[in-house]
Amino acid sequence: MSTLPRIQDFDDPSYNPFEAFDGAQGLDIADVYGPISQWQRQALVHPIEYKCLFGLPPDVTTADMRHFTVFGYDLAQYVYSHPEIFSNKIFERMLGPGFGRTVTTMDAPEHTQFRRIFQRAFMPGVVAQWGDSFVQPVVDDLMKPFVDKGKADLVVDFTSLFPFHIIYRQLGLPSDDIRVFHKLAVALTVAGVDVARAMEASAKLGAYYEALTEARYAQPGGDLVSALTQVEVDGERLPKDVLISFMRQLINAAGDTTYRGTSNLLVGLLTHPDQLDALRRDRSLLPAAIEEGLRWEGPVMIGFRTTTRDTELGGMAIPKGAAIHVVNGSASRDSSRYEDPEKFDIFRKPGARHMTFAYGAHVCIGQHLARLEMTRALNALLDSLPNLRLDPGMPPPQIRGCNMRHPQHLHVRFD
Repeated sequence: MSTLPRIQDFDDPSYNPFEAFDGAQGLDIADVYGPISQWQRQALVHPIEYKCLFGLPPDVTTADMRHFTVFGYDLAQYVYSHPEIFSNKIFERMLGPGFGRTVTTMDAPEHTQFRRIFQRAFMPGVVAQWGDSFVQPVVDDLMKPFVDKGKADLVVDFTSLFPFHIIYRQLGLPSDDIRVFHKLAVALTVAGVDVARAMEASAKLGAYYEALTEARYAQPGGDLVSALTQVEVDGERLPKDVLISFMRQLINAAGDTTYRGTSNLLVGLLTHPDQLDALRRDRSLLPAAIEEGLRWEGPVMIGFRTTTRDTELGGMAIPKGAAIHVVNGSASRDSSRYEDPEKFDIFRKPGARHMTFAYGAHVCIGQHLARLEMTRALNALLDSLPNLRLDPGMPPPQIRGCNMRHPQHLHVRFD
């Protein structure tokens, strides 16, 4: 790593992309499910951009498009299951300025061609090996400062850090580059409000990833970048530009969602201490608890598509070239698919799969890694923090956000 260039900060080092990102997510909004339920009862499709329903400004990258917000499980599944009608090309506008030529922006056959190579690198057996080499050491290191104190803020001290530190370790980043790296990675996602900053971050991360991939092509190791440079299917490897774009997207796709998903699951468990006690006694409940947490409060409320032709959804005519906002949160709390859907219940009978990782051809490639990270994190907390409980002397946790949802604090006590 000593031969790699340093990651370059913004030309204006004082720029704070976290403020821009948080502002675009509507983090002052706590109750999204009440309004969503009301809108869903009125109609399954509304001719408006999702976040505009909450009074937030529209996305500048899609300002010239007509927008439709889609509610309910059946319509979400339909949209995700018909990529020939509902295309991922909308992400060329929304993510392209920051991420570049990523698989998220592609449709078949190009998407199919590259996704099968990525999937080979993220097979469950491969991901399982990262548990000991990358995930567990990070979890253990982050818990050391508070494990003997009897109290912690699990968001500030742990969940907001561990998935990002796993990625840093997978990339082999020097510790003094981490702060700038995280700033640039977050800035990639603010194209909806600041295209210029997203493009600046894209160029600077791209230069670093270019050098990193060249080093791994020449001397592969056991890290994720090496796996991606070496993996092949039928003799075909990933083009360098596609690989670099994927790496630009990695921290947001893997870090942000895992951090929020783990935080939300902990809120569910800590506010239902009987279920937390059951999980503490019987760890075989953990897979079901993770799936219920992802269903009950998924970290990402919406997915996006654009129509390739005139079509119809929920009885509403949709023109070609429209922006479709699929409300994953409404699908995962649809009363036609889940009994008492507002309730957090790790004992819920298996039923319809939730939409947190989307569905169909573009279902999340990193879902196995996310589940592995959540499993390791929860087991470590339960093993090392006896009698883990909410701190009665501190404000209770509140999950907030219009799109990306999470609690800002999670104050706990333990023996």
